[in-house]
Amino acid sequence: MNQHEHTGGESASADSSRRSFLKQSSALAALVLTPPTAMAAADQGLDEKMAAAFEQMPLQVNVNGTAHRLSIEPRVTLLDLLREQLHLTGTKKGCDHGQCGACTVHVDGARVNACLTLAMTTEGSTVTTIEGLADGGPTGALHPMQAAFIKHDGFQCGYCTPGQIMSAVACIREGHANSPDEVREYMSGNICRCGAYANIVDAIMDVKKGGAKV
Repeated sequence: MNQHEHTGGESASADSSRRSFLKQSSALAALVLTPPTAMAAADQGLDEKMAAAFEQMPLQVNVNGTAHRLSIEPRVTLLDLLREQLHLTGTKKGCDHGQCGACTVHVDGARVNACLTLAMTTEGSTVTTIEGLADGGPTGALHPMQAAFIKHDGFQCGYCTPGQIMSAVACIREGHANSPDEVREYMSGNICRCGAYANIVDAIMDVKKGGAKV
C-alpha cells in the first residue's frame, strides 16, 4: 500500500466516524426536544404493540394424531408449544437458534426446526414429534429408524437423538439417503456433540437398504 492509499483510508475512516457521531447527536437532540405529549403518544403506541404480541390467539393443529384447539401468544415457537403446553418433551431445546437440529420435528411430513417455527404458522397442519413416530405412539412398536439407532448404537448421551431420528426419517423420505456421503450432507444440520456420526450413518443406511417403510 502506498502513502496516498494509506492516507485516503484514514480519511474515509475519519469521515465515517464523524457521520456516525453526527447521527447519534441528532438522534439525542431530537429525543430531548420531543414534546412530552408526543413522547406519551409514542409510548402508548409501543404499549399497544407489546399488548398485541402477548394477546392470546386460537390455534388448531394435529399433533401425533390428536387434534388440539389451543390459545397461544403469537410469539410462541412450535418448540415451546410442544414442550410447555403439550408436555411433549422428547423434542429437545438445544441451541434455540436453528443450528443444532435437536428440535427437529415433521410438519405435514417435512422436517423443520421447531425453535425457528412460530406455532401460529402450523394452523391446520399435522405435526409429528418423536413421541408419535412409533407405530401406535410411545407405547407401540418402535419405528424402524428407532430400532436401527439402537442396533447400531447411534447415540451416546441421547440428547440429540430425537432430532437425529426425525431428520433421518425425513432424509430417506426426501430421497437423500443413496450413499453414506449423501446422508452426511443432508444430515449436516443435526449436531452430535458425542461424535456418534459414523453409527448414525450406518443406522440410516441400514434402514434404507432394508426397504422398511418410513
